[in-house]
Amino acid sequence: MSGRHQRNTAPMLTSPRCGAKTRAGGSCRSPSVHGKRRCRMHGGAPGSGAPRGNQNARKHGRYTREAFAQRKQIGDLLRQTRELLMKMK
Repeated sequence: MSGRHQRNTAPMLTSPRCGAKTRAGGSCRSPSVHGKRRCRMHGGAPGSGAPRGNQNARKHGRYTREAFAQRKQIGDLLRQTRELLMKMK
C-alpha cells in the first residue's frame, strides 16, 4: 500500500534550476536553493562564496606596466654592468 499514494512533485519540478556548467559541458539541472541562483553543490549552500571585501582578489602589482618597465630597466643596467666588467678584464 505504500507505493499507491499520490505524490505532489509539481513544486519541485517547476522550481528554478541551477544551470552551473558541469564537467560534461551541459548545465546542472538540480533545483536551486531558495533565494539563490545555484544548487547546494554549486554555491547555494549557506556560507558558501567569497566573503565581502575578499582580500584574495586584490591585485599585487607584479604584472603592471610600471613593474615590467622597472624589471626591464634593471635588466638593462645589469647587462651594461656585465659588458663594462668584461671590458675591464
